[in-house]
Amino acid sequence: MTDAPSTQGPLAPASLLAKRRRSLLLSLGWLRDLLIAIVLALAIIAFVYQPVKVEGTSMAPRLSDQERIVINKFIYKFGPIERGDIVVFRYPRDPGKSFIKRVVGLPGETVEIRRGVVTINGAPLREEYIPGAEQDAHSYPATRLPADHYFVLGDHRRSSNDSRVWGPVARSYIYGKAVFAYWPPERFGVIESANGEE
Repeated sequence: MTDAPSTQGPLAPASLLAKRRRSLLLSLGWLRDLLIAIVLALAIIAFVYQPVKVEGTSMAPRLSDQERIVINKFIYKFGPIERGDIVVFRYPRDPGKSFIKRVVGLPGETVEIRRGVVTINGAPLREEYIPGAEQDAHSYPATRLPADHYFVLGDHRRSSNDSRVWGPVARSYIYGKAVFAYWPPERFGVIESANGEE
């Protein structure tokens, strides 16, 4: 009886080479996709979101000193700045510095503060985000906001350097909205706006 050639033997060198080539191409495809994902993530972080550190107590109790938050730098390219938004902007008296405050007055509105009570076009603004202990009794004369200007205040009115001192902020100076807190862990979560209206 003679032996017949086996069809189940080891792969021929050409078949083994083709299999290795397919495996290499698959690995390179995964590597390419991973690199694209990393570049896109970095682009999103660079152009849309930015981590920042809060310095000072002017936004307490909502934001505390040294708290880490994320701001969205792209949101106002497609939508309006709204009352209650917590915004980051260049300080009007020194554009090299950045401040974070809450928007209370919008372009064209008349803002007045009567012994600590903010009024918009003569109507009191409901500000439940301000604990009574952080309120003050200062006044500010009725002021009509120019086009593209916003009146911003800190939630901790007793310790806030804000529009009461240096006036409204130009739209061009506002570059981000606070959207998320991530440090310390107990502060982790979405930063909600509060418009103060009935």
